[in-house]
Amino acid sequence: MAVREIIRIDEEKCDGCGLCVPACAEGAIQIVNGKARLLDDSYCDGLGACLGECPQDAITIVRRNAVEYDHQAVEKHLATVNRKKPESKSAPVIPAKNQSIHACPGSVAQSLRTRIDSEDSPGVSSHISSQLLNWPVQLHLVPIKAPYFDNSNLLIAADCVPFANADFHNEFLKGKALIIGCPKLDDINHYHRKLTQIFRENNIKSIEAAFMEVPCCFGLVQLVQRALQDSGKEINIEVRKVGIRGDIQAKIPV
Repeated sequence: MAVREIIRIDEEKCDGCGLCVPACAEGAIQIVNGKARLLDDSYCDGLGACLGECPQDAITIVRRNAVEYDHQAVEKHLATVNRKKPESKSAPVIPAKNQSIHACPGSVAQSLRTRIDSEDSPGVSSHISSQLLNWPVQLHLVPIKAPYFDNSNLLIAADCVPFANADFHNEFLKGKALIIGCPKLDDINHYHRKLTQIFRENNIKSIEAAFMEVPCCFGLVQLVQRALQDSGKEINIEVRKVGIRGDIQAKIPV
């Protein structure tokens, strides 16, 4: 036993909607007697991919004495319930006996095809095409192992960058998988652990970190560097700094 981060489910708040179930790649959560339950401490990695799926805010991350996360135990558990750890579009749902569960479509991991540019598509009035290749994009919500990370060029951008730079889709995003986060307002320790696992468990070809010129935003670059170091991987990192007026102020290999 060790003190570590693990999920806590508030049974009074939980209404048994089941949206957290497919969000947990380890199958650690199941609906039992109309309430979400953590089946075993060893199944929970403490990364909290299920947090954003609970409309009742019934799931939190706490620090307490718990057995260590056990990858082998998770694999055996998933095999017993005839479920594989998701490596494609979405995690399957494990409904409780005699209960139907519907997952929120907004949280499903998807690889997206960009729309055809208007110049190649007669009749399309807009001259701007989205270059977004994946969903979701927020670091708190992206799966650790997602199909769009494999063999990808990964862009990790501070939340404000797309709003500041008017040509973000073509200048930064084109041809890249995207993750966004805020180094000031979000949980950096959680982000560090999750990025470390994303780098470790996926074949990522290159990383670009885009941050704002304000001093606190450079924390995103430091976060990416530290997570990459801890992952044991060697991946080229490029850094770009964006001014609050949207100008690209620096492009620096790291």
